[in-house]
Amino acid sequence: MYSAVMSTPKTTPERLVEATRELLWERGYVGTSPKAVQQAAGAGQGSMYHHFAGKQELALAAIRRTAEEMGAAAEAVLGGEGSAYARIEAYLLREREVLRGCPVGRLTMDPEVIADPELRAPVEEVLGRLRGRLAGVVQEGLDSGELRGSLDPEEIAAAVLATVQGGYVLARATGSRAPFDSAVRGLLSLLTAG
Repeated sequence: MYSAVMSTPKTTPERLVEATRELLWERGYVGTSPKAVQQAAGAGQGSMYHHFAGKQELALAAIRRTAEEMGAAAEAVLGGEGSAYARIEAYLLREREVLRGCPVGRLTMDPEVIADPELRAPVEEVLGRLRGRLAGVVQEGLDSGELRGSLDPEEIAAAVLATVQGGYVLARATGSRAPFDSAVRGLLSLLTAG
């Protein structure tokens, strides 16, 4: 499936950011060398440093883009049509590269990203917005009577995020998406229990 965006040649800065995003997801910050970025992007050293002051600035642009895409993908489902439960279910069941893990969650395990407040900020922001959005959907379900009244929206939102992120870890550890799917099914059954 090709789109007009995919067929449009990317500028050098866009190629550098995309290459950095992929390398951060695969290798983490330390493993993402400027040389590896240049090779993956098909860009020269001079070109890279013409557009970005250095690795940290390029990584920040890549992390911001990854966070924006994660937020947009979640909002597309959580802000869509359907009941509160159906939207949470759609979020949990949406297509993911489970065995690769979450590109944002991966950053939380990177000591260099977590130690740098500027690199960490977009990660914190997107996870906070997602938690808030999920809590809002749960509150909608409580207000409509669809979800049982004893649920705490903030706690359920945290449980949804923990299930997804923990599911990625379990799937990667076993080399199978089965633990992820099992965790999602378990959480969904808890939401409908009453």
